Amino acid sequence: MANPNVILPQKGKKNILVTSALPYVNNVPHLGNIDGSTLSADVFARYSKLKDRPTLYICGTDEYGTATETKALETKQTPQELCDEFHVKHKAIYDWFEIGFDYFGRTTTEKQTEIVQDIFLKLYKNGYLEERTTTQPYCEHPDHKAFLADRFVEGTCPKCQYDDARGDQCDKCGNLLDPLELINPKCKVDGTTPIPKDTTHIFLKLDKLAPKISEWFEKSSKEGQWSSNGISITKSWLTRGLEGRSITRDLKWGVPVPLKGFENKVIYVWFDACIGYPSITANYTSEWEQWWRNPDDVKLYQFMGKDNTPFHTVIFPASQMGTGDKWTQLNTLSTTEYLNYETGKFSKSRGVGVFGDTAQEIGIPPSVWRYYLLSTRPETGDTQFLWADFVAANNNELLANFGNFCNRVIKFVNAKLDGVIPEFSASYKDETFDFPAWIEEVNTALKEYNDLLEGVHLRAGAKKLMEISSKGNNLLQYRLDNAALAEHPERTKTVIGLALNLCNLLASVASPYIPSTSESLVKQLNTKLAFIPDTFEAEALKPGHKIGKAAYLFSRIDEKKIVEWKEKYGGTQASRAAEEEAKKKKQEDKERKKARKAEKKAAEAAAAASSEPKIDGTVKNLPIREKIIDKEGPLTTGASTVGESTAPKTE
Repeated sequence: MANPNVILPQKGKKNILVTSALPYVNNVPHLGNIDGSTLSADVFARYSKLKDRPTLYICGTDEYGTATETKALETKQTPQELCDEFHVKHKAIYDWFEIGFDYFGRTTTEKQTEIVQDIFLKLYKNGYLEERTTTQPYCEHPDHKAFLADRFVEGTCPKCQYDDARGDQCDKCGNLLDPLELINPKCKVDGTTPIPKDTTHIFLKLDKLAPKISEWFEKSSKEGQWSSNGISITKSWLTRGLEGRSITRDLKWGVPVPLKGFENKVIYVWFDACIGYPSITANYTSEWEQWWRNPDDVKLYQFMGKDNTPFHTVIFPASQMGTGDKWTQLNTLSTTEYLNYETGKFSKSRGVGVFGDTAQEIGIPPSVWRYYLLSTRPETGDTQFLWADFVAANNNELLANFGNFCNRVIKFVNAKLDGVIPEFSASYKDETFDFPAWIEEVNTALKEYNDLLEGVHLRAGAKKLMEISSKGNNLLQYRLDNAALAEHPERTKTVIGLALNLCNLLASVASPYIPSTSESLVKQLNTKLAFIPDTFEAEALKPGHKIGKAAYLFSRIDEKKIVEWKEKYGGTQASRAAEEEAKKKKQEDKERKKARKAEKKAAEAAAAASSEPKIDGTVKNLPIREKIIDKEGPLTTGASTVGESTAPKTE
């Protein structure tokens, strides 16, 4: 018998499957990580549920891969111990931020192994996998003696000269790398310089699947209105041409490769991470295929920072297509750029910025954090977390606009009308105020809000929420006080009835953004949270309905806190001094380089002048210097000139 509490698709309804990028368990998330994936997905999932759509929001910790093994070596734990610890930490952080997952799982499960190996073997059977002998870095240290997976090798990027590149990707220029390309490579475990050595791995033949991927991409990106940076990143991969990519590694921590002769290798995170979505769903319900093998009835929305784009738009769809099975595939992709901290980067090691485990120590409710992060969500370019703006968002928008409107009318009704909604009619007309026009304004703003949320424009949706609230303040202005009630009773009672019903609407449209605040508001209205309507129901709360007691929704933040918090979360004194020294050195190096270039240019000019031939009237063919273009180019940065990810890498 089916579990009645399990959310399943319903025939004839718009069924929505929502995922946010699975966070790695090698660190705690900072505000940017939360903003771009889990929080953004939560807003859309809550909105979808409040539109009365069967909606399932799935996430969990991504626990296999080199990053986990590397971190476990640093912390002197087993990979499983590390995963267990950070799974709990992540869940606690998301709970505090009121992220409403329907199920928060993990990838180190039997279901993950079962589904990953099933997809792997079907790809193998269908001719989309092949064995290749490759040369990989090998550590000869006497206590190690092992092949090194990408992230176990660090060195200088050959593309941009960044000196802290990983063996799989450069975080500065965005290029995917081969560990043997790195300049001055070192083993992350013991610092030994690795040697090249042959090993055999399994490759996913993306080139063979390229036509199918391109066709699907053109259709899905248009129909699902993907984020512009997600489109440009995917296009850059397809334009450059897809190549076979290794999906196995010489590691111990991962899903075993189900082929003879590969017993000491595992399937790599590039391949199996996205399969975590269906496997986590399978741990939620045995009827998981109703969500993941039902493309006719289910729409899939996926949220992430832009760095995760190709895994969701190329590798995972290719894996699905290659099985020949029926799969629910990505419909709408919402990717973000970077959220930076006070013009710099978040850095756990240097104590710079607010992280998920420190936000709650500050004493500001989750609703304020959620609203500010979403109102500055980096959708079309990098944005900054600024304490001054954080405080202003609370004091000037949440408190002065939203909170002031709701508190003022609820408090007045409690004080003057014993908490009972008076007789009123939404069709009432008065020569001093155009009530029908006001209702029409609310309806226009509500339609715009719905359109924005349907298109996953969450940042603009937050602003539209405040616009709807401001219409309530306009309604009350000069029309809600003792004199107005005495001198214009019918008009004032109409104002009260419409204002309380606008509070009821605000509770619903605010709920995706600030859920606990909405809960408080409906409690004060003595009602239940309503679905988000297409049209403002101006008489949903009827005359005679008794509301609850008024309570403050928000509190003012002292602006003196800005300096205090900037100091506290601006890094240690030593780290700040080191950062200033590094900036100074960088500037000096830049100036020296500039001076050398100027000297060289002057020398060349002088040499050219001394050897300049005399004009003899003949024309000579001079060679034309051609500019060499780097055909490689960055995979993400150059492609995503539009972008917005909430999660710059931490240092």
